[in-house]
Amino acid sequence: MIVLFACIHNSGRSVAAQVIARSLGLDARSAGSEPGDGVNPVVAEVLAERGLTVTGHVPTLLTYDGVQEAGVVVTMGCGETCPVFPGKQYEDWAVDDPKGQPLEVVRAIVDDIDARVRALAAGL
Repeated sequence: MIVLFACIHNSGRSVAAQVIARSLGLDARSAGSEPGDGVNPVVAEVLAERGLTVTGHVPTLLTYDGVQEAGVVVTMGCGETCPVFPGKQYEDWAVDDPKGQPLEVVRAIVDDIDARVRALAAGL
């Protein structure tokens, strides 16, 4: 089952969730309603501290096809721009945006995402 993580820029929250989910063995993807230019470097640094890499990740546009092929869709701030299809599991996580935040704040945000991803994985 594909788990799709979506946020606005696909450069921080959704990328962290995707990388953590993949480290747990999930088929995870991520996308953004307004993709940014690259991965948030502070998020990449925090993930690297955990032995996880975002090398090669390019922010991707959230599409209807991407949502349609996912079994679980987790949104983090993209709100009504995320298409909704019947029969899918949707979750909306209120996770702070790491953009422009200092390292310690981003660590706490990634900790929050990590705990949520682990709980999601345990329930699948």
